Amino acid sequence: MDPNTKEVAHDFPPFFRLYKDGTIDRFFGTEIVPPTTDPLTGVQSKDITISPQTGLSARLFLPKTTSFSPKLPLLIYIHGGAFCVESPFSPNYHNHVSSVSAEANVVAVSIHYRRAPEHPLPIAYDDTWAAVQWMASHSKGKGPETWLNDHVDFERVFLAGDSAGANLAHSTARRAAVDGLGEVKIVGMVLIHPYFGNDQRSKMLEIIFPTMSGSDDPRMYPNKDSKLSRLGCSRVLVLVAENDGLKERGWTYYEALRKSGWSGAVDIMETKGEDHVFHLFNPNSENASSLLKQMASFFNQN
Repeated sequence: MDPNTKEVAHDFPPFFRLYKDGTIDRFFGTEIVPPTTDPLTGVQSKDITISPQTGLSARLFLPKTTSFSPKLPLLIYIHGGAFCVESPFSPNYHNHVSSVSAEANVVAVSIHYRRAPEHPLPIAYDDTWAAVQWMASHSKGKGPETWLNDHVDFERVFLAGDSAGANLAHSTARRAAVDGLGEVKIVGMVLIHPYFGNDQRSKMLEIIFPTMSGSDDPRMYPNKDSKLSRLGCSRVLVLVAENDGLKERGWTYYEALRKSGWSGAVDIMETKGEDHVFHLFNPNSENASSLLKQMASFFNQN
């Protein structure tokens, strides 16, 4: 054997390959684009560090508007990628969150949590919660980030995410009900093509979440959460796609939440003829435009 050839410990296409020496090859989602001002929409973006100790960071988006009085809703966005690929800085997610900010006229914060397998779950859950707490520290206008101090109405905060990010969004809303966020009010949550566990055993999940308590862990199996009714928001929109292998998991979540005794309103919409996170890969399509408008309408309901 060539002494320079690294031995593979685990191979999980299309996401990553883990070698026995601990190094990792990610197969996609590694490209990044800098923050900018969008020439078409006028949305500004910038990167901020939330925790220098852990590297927790985010990309902020500020829509172009003639007046910030009254202040704008805050969208906390959590990217997907199986907990292990992609970032807020990749072209797909930068463009998507920028488009949502423009369409819905919201300030958006896209969280860069630490990713598995180098940082196995539940680190991503804890990072997301830490980022939300950091944002909540601006509710009195005295936080370290001026865009949040000056332009955000903290009584109109929303969570959203796709795939694994939708999972993280749900767990954050669930934790907000238990631990609280002071004067911050999470109004609603949009889950796009959400990833939750099912009855099939996943070797990849064993690697990236070695401390998971089993097939009843509420973070991965919210439909089995006896306290699902304690969700820390009043409105939920679940978006699924007809040809997505995760479609039924979105429907299962919707039905479980609807029957849980939760006092809020949950709705579900299915896009015909589309696959998982189609809107990221074909953002100019009619269906992607429709999804964007569905999100904007949800954020702007009275």
